[in-house]
Amino acid sequence: MARPLRIQYENAYYHVTCRGNSGQAIFSTDADRVAFLDLLERSSDIYQTQILAYVLMSNHFHLLIKTPSGNLQELMRHFNISYTSYYNWKHDQRGHLYQGRYKSF
Repeated sequence: MARPLRIQYENAYYHVTCRGNSGQAIFSTDADRVAFLDLLERSSDIYQTQILAYVLMSNHFHLLIKTPSGNLQELMRHFNISYTSYYNWKHDQRGHLYQGRYKSF
């Protein structure tokens, strides 16, 4: 069964959250948090979005994002792939980092 399409709007505000796979940590060190924020900033610049607030917990994160171009899906795909690649490389792991897709409200 196909996933339902995400409806995106221009100039919308989104609360985005994503959890670690099986509740596992997605940040093992402070360096991981720094890399996460750096990759988030780079991704936001590429897709011309605004990160208004963030909360980083050990096993999940929350973001408040404004999307002037209505491109949340592209931003999150790029960012989640980038951070997962970094984390798996840094910690010599393979596979999923996140538990399913991100959620946005």
